[in-house]
Amino acid sequence: MHPSLSFDQAPPISVPYRFFLAAPWFGVMAGILLAWSGPAAFASRWTPEALALTHLIALGFMLQAMSGALFQFIPVAVGGNVWRPRLVANTVQPLLLLGTLLLVAGFLFVRTDLLSAAVPLFLLAVGGFVTVVAIALWQTPATGVTLWAMRLAIGGLAVTVLLGSLLAESLARGLSLPIVELTNIHLAWGLGGWALMLLAGVSYHVVPMFQLTRPYPPWFARGFGPLLLLLLLAWSGQYFLDDVRWPVAIGLPLVAVFSAYAGMTLWLQYTRRRKIHDPTSLYFRVAMLSLLVFAISGAAFFLIPVIGADPRSVVWLGVLAFAGVFVSAITGMMYKITPFLNWLHLQRLGAPMSAVPNMKKMLAAEAMTGQLRLHVLAVLLLLAAVWLPGLASLAGVAFACSSAWLAWNLISAVRRYQAFRDQIRVVALHR
Repeated sequence: MHPSLSFDQAPPISVPYRFFLAAPWFGVMAGILLAWSGPAAFASRWTPEALALTHLIALGFMLQAMSGALFQFIPVAVGGNVWRPRLVANTVQPLLLLGTLLLVAGFLFVRTDLLSAAVPLFLLAVGGFVTVVAIALWQTPATGVTLWAMRLAIGGLAVTVLLGSLLAESLARGLSLPIVELTNIHLAWGLGGWALMLLAGVSYHVVPMFQLTRPYPPWFARGFGPLLLLLLLAWSGQYFLDDVRWPVAIGLPLVAVFSAYAGMTLWLQYTRRRKIHDPTSLYFRVAMLSLLVFAISGAAFFLIPVIGADPRSVVWLGVLAFAGVFVSAITGMMYKITPFLNWLHLQRLGAPMSAVPNMKKMLAAEAMTGQLRLHVLAVLLLLAAVWLPGLASLAGVAFACSSAWLAWNLISAVRRYQAFRDQIRVVALHR
């Protein structure tokens, strides 16, 4: 294991698992919703179906999985002491579940009362989570670019949820706010300030460790987070300036930063010492390629306004970001974290090393590879459906099946852990 990892403060295995096991089912719901709604979901980013799909992935899949990963990653990788992780997880996760379902139902059925009911649940859940995690991140004696990126990401999550709550209340109460502008800022902070910032920070640590690459260049790792933060602040501020040139002037550097991170990660993978091609590294490669296409597409839409004005252009970017980048990267991370969790907690039972199975036995490589292929097919169908709406239902079925397969693989890993745990306990009793 990596020498910089600290296992002593790792939370109970049930803490990250409860988030991981819930996340894929929101992908299943999103796929079923898309299959049911068909072409209407991709007509515009503002349709009830599109809003519901976006939040099923952003809040249901991404926030669940990323929260679970942080509970594990903060104490193990950066030595942060998360206060009473079991209690916090048992409180935060049900609130996130209920809040997400209420918000999605509010969008889908155009029920403002449901939107309003979801707001306090998110404020309470995310507010508590951000507070506990921020204290752990600021009190740790550790240093380094991963820690600073995670601190920035937690701030990005807080901004995202506050803006989202303001938008939900605005829709529910009919407040006279600039909805389009606030939505664009909310989306930028959610994808860039929270999700991408955290993904980059975690990748500084896990890509060299698990994918056997060289470390990210120090100049890049130190500069990426602050530069992304400055560009997000500029992107937010330009909506208050009456100058049509600002979106292009800020948007192009923003997508250039995205492409720099994707290109650097792909280069490190290409030049790594050992040419491994396991499903987890391939998932990360799919994510980085999707981010590169996202950046190139975004630049094209900025530079060619006629194309960018097409409502489907934003939907195309949304599919690339949510399904292509973040679902891919998070799935690969869960496939890497889950066997590690099993190995770690079996070892902590006090069994001899010979009794603890190898991590490769926790999740079948064939099952992960098969699900990866179906996921890539689903992403390609989703992208095609943006321009060929007749494929929307088929894309939804493929995405739902891929998410269900992911759920089954994670459940299988949990069952293997339980089986090995019981075997170790039986052996300990008969000594």
